[in-house]
Amino acid sequence: MNRAAQSLAKGAAGIALLHIEHAAAGKGSWRSVHDQLTAALHGGIGSGRGMGLFYGAPAAAYAVHTATIGPGGYARAIQALDSAVDSMTRARLDAAHARIDRGDLPEFAEYDLLYGLTGISAHLLRHRPDGDLLPAVLGYLVRLAEPLPSGLPGWWTYLAPSGQRSPDYPDGHGNLGLAHGITGPLALLALATRHRVTVPGQQEAIRRICGWLDTWRQDRPAGPWWPEAVTRPEEAAGRTRQSGPLRPSWCYGTPGLARAQQLAGLALGDTARQQLAEAALLSCLADPAQLSRITDDGLCHGAAGLFQTAWRVAQDSTDPAFIEQLAALADRLPRPGVDPAGLLDGTTGTALALRTAATGVVLSGWDSCLLLN
Repeated sequence: MNRAAQSLAKGAAGIALLHIEHAAAGKGSWRSVHDQLTAALHGGIGSGRGMGLFYGAPAAAYAVHTATIGPGGYARAIQALDSAVDSMTRARLDAAHARIDRGDLPEFAEYDLLYGLTGISAHLLRHRPDGDLLPAVLGYLVRLAEPLPSGLPGWWTYLAPSGQRSPDYPDGHGNLGLAHGITGPLALLALATRHRVTVPGQQEAIRRICGWLDTWRQDRPAGPWWPEAVTRPEEAAGRTRQSGPLRPSWCYGTPGLARAQQLAGLALGDTARQQLAEAALLSCLADPAQLSRITDDGLCHGAAGLFQTAWRVAQDSTDPAFIEQLAALADRLPRPGVDPAGLLDGTTGTALALRTAATGVVLSGWDSCLLLN
């Protein structure tokens, strides 16, 4: 296996998404798509520990399934990739349920978007919504959202926000981010509900997660914002030590949190929640202090991710204020260079956001891997 290439974040699997979008628009060749997918699959399929939507079999599967909008069938590759993803997912589910049964706290990699079951579910929802595996993962996420006997939320991890143990977080923390925290499962549950893929308890899980986010919403004159993480002392005191919003990123900031809560409002028919989420994002976009914290160009925590997230929010909103804000955000997008070429932090993601800004459409649905759609 070519470990670097089979990465949705940095390698050929992610770069293929740009080639697919270009080819679907008639601006590129399907041959170049095939070349990127061949590079991603060279040397076999990764399916061991550490694999998730952005690395290994799920990453390659996401890219190859996305490419099926073109003339290449990829039937043999898809069969092998689906088999690897299925085996991995069932093993992950067994381990996750056993962990819950023991009463242990989870790691990020059990449930998050980048490495965990939420990310794998994003692929399944986009490309394989009719099988029995997606409902099984939704059932696990419903269970994850149940409170612990201690009163802490079920997604409370024993790790620090770095993903490692730390003496600074002796009791772990609750993470609010879209990439690594509970906002990822919220977006997935809401998107699945909108696609009419549901399991018992799904709407209650959405409400429970939203209720926790409501607890930590900071209503300030410049607009609502949420902390990146909550410690045990903060949970006990009911207030955050974070003095204000950090950078307005897809991965951890107000934009990602707003999109997930907008999706929750749409899924539940909760217009008030939808409008609050949209207003939070508009306030963020109108705040020069927050925008000044965007210092790079990528999707994860840069200008490209901010634009793509705001664009998706605007597609589901009737608020005309987004028109002006999107134009201003598009002007912040740089023309991509030549290196690095990765999806999350490199020029691939920037180029995809630029294409969205220029055309007003996403033909391939590539940003489903960000749980934006």
